[in-house]
Amino acid sequence: MIIENVAVKPETRNHKGFFVQETSYRLVGMDQSGWALICIDDAVCHYVDPDDLSMPGEAMNDLD
Repeated sequence: MIIENVAVKPETRNHKGFFVQETSYRLVGMDQSGWALICIDDAVCHYVDPDDLSMPGEAMNDLD
């Protein structure tokens, strides 16, 4: 399940508490503990709360 062009809410933090860059990501999958794995490329990936994601076609205004 790979979904391209996934966006993150402003001020989204990864599982370690660090802010992630607001850019387009590729959703690679979900782990067993509920974190979503998103990647910019093969070297930069983050685990984030799936509630902080916006799938392609969703309006960013719906994330409030």
